[in-house]
Amino acid sequence: MLKIKILSVGKTKETWLNTAIEEYQKRLQGQVEMEWVWAKDDPQLMALVSREPLVVCLDPQGKMLSSEQFSSFLMRKLEEGGSRLTFVIGGAEGLPLFLKQNKEAISLSLLTFTHQIARVVLIEQIYRALEIAKGSRYHK
Repeated sequence: MLKIKILSVGKTKETWLNTAIEEYQKRLQGQVEMEWVWAKDDPQLMALVSREPLVVCLDPQGKMLSSEQFSSFLMRKLEEGGSRLTFVIGGAEGLPLFLKQNKEAISLSLLTFTHQIARVVLIEQIYRALEIAKGSRYHK
């Protein structure tokens, strides 16, 4: 089974965002084991990242991908990582400079999102990417 971990500073407090994340987690059941790890601050985030073998950061200056390109990217990264991949979402101040300079980064949009909204967009795009890879009609 595929395993995707999402590391992020801060927790999601808004129930409507948690409801959206839970919906996509249900859709991913049987395909992907999702793990969410919350860091209290940047130093803790850095410590968590240091333990991960394959990391992709989310950053507005990262590489822009279409949904189809993200699907190919995700499948390639999961293959590289032995079916395991970690995404990192920074807090209100963005990613720590070390991560920006030393880890691969993609962008979800030219727009700036809160880390809570970024989580929902990311999990939806993971679901969409897997549906694209399967050739389903979800992605029209």
